[in-house]
Amino acid sequence: MNPVVGLDVSKGESQVQAFLEKGKPYRKSFKVSHTLEGLSLLLEFLVEVQRETGQKPPIVLEATGHYHSPVVQYLEDRGYLLIIINPLISYKAKSSSLRKVKTDAADAYHLCQLFYKEDLEPYKKRGVQLLNLRILQGSTKI
Repeated sequence: MNPVVGLDVSKGESQVQAFLEKGKPYRKSFKVSHTLEGLSLLLEFLVEVQRETGQKPPIVLEATGHYHSPVVQYLEDRGYLLIIINPLISYKAKSSSLRKVKTDAADAYHLCQLFYKEDLEPYKKRGVQLLNLRILQGSTKI
């Protein structure tokens, strides 16, 4: 099996969809809030997917400015592989679809499908030094 979980992140909550393997969605999509209670429900679901497949699922989500930050930190601290994609990549892939459905559930589903179609790179956590350099570089431009 090749599981994946897609998260459509928005302000304060995320829509969750899992696939056990390509073309095989697992359960219905659902929402979790970006609170400790909501994220612990997400963690329980991830453990359930892992029990079902025998593998820790990678998690695919779009970069959303800062909305995804608490979710990323929570999942990273628990050792999950995260794939954060540029929204333009996701939009381009969606626009090639004949159906133009825009819902959080459809977006989470689409992120799972994108995992199987594209060669996506895992998220690399930026070190504090690199972030400080980027800030310094930006402040030197006039």
